Amino acid sequence: MDKWPDTSESLIQRLNDPQDAAAWTEFLAIYRPVVIRMTLRRGLQHADADDLAQRVFLSVAKKVSEWEPYNSETRFRNWLGRIARNAILNALTRAKPDRATGAGGHDAILDQVHDASDLSSALMIEARRQAVLVSAHAVQAEFSASTWSMFYQTTIEEIPIKDVAQQLGRSAGAVYIARCRVMQRIKERVQSLSSFWSDES
Repeated sequence: MDKWPDTSESLIQRLNDPQDAAAWTEFLAIYRPVVIRMTLRRGLQHADADDLAQRVFLSVAKKVSEWEPYNSETRFRNWLGRIARNAILNALTRAKPDRATGAGGHDAILDQVHDASDLSSALMIEARRQAVLVSAHAVQAEFSASTWSMFYQTTIEEIPIKDVAQQLGRSAGAVYIARCRVMQRIKERVQSLSSFWSDES
């Protein structure tokens, strides 16, 4: 049986060790795409978003020891959201003025990142989405190709269960059970990855 992944809190604690490549790989697999998507949605170009993500995670590496896991006022997603917000603001306020207008050209984007709670909420939504993608990829090998196909077709491609059952020569009940098994395993994996930014934590 595969080793269960670390709980999120222990993963964050492991980030204090810069030599723990596995912890950083798992953490970046979830959060790097999240930060890049957040910055792209706020108007940055892809190259700038990549650069900004590097700055965010450099800040995380320097400051992760300051995060207090048992402080209810400091949810990890809020802490990370604050770091991302500050990095975005710094990147935009240091940008060269727009030659055509003489203005910064980023006023509308700056308006979008001033609300820290909005950025934390966006971070949570994006992190959940990314955790589902990472989790689905991680658990796929635990299932047969036919079980995964039944899940994928009915859940991702949204093909009706009866159509998938007919196509694969299986009963609708078998397709439903296969889908539920995969979804339950993904849910377990997501919960193990994401407890530190959930609303309950």
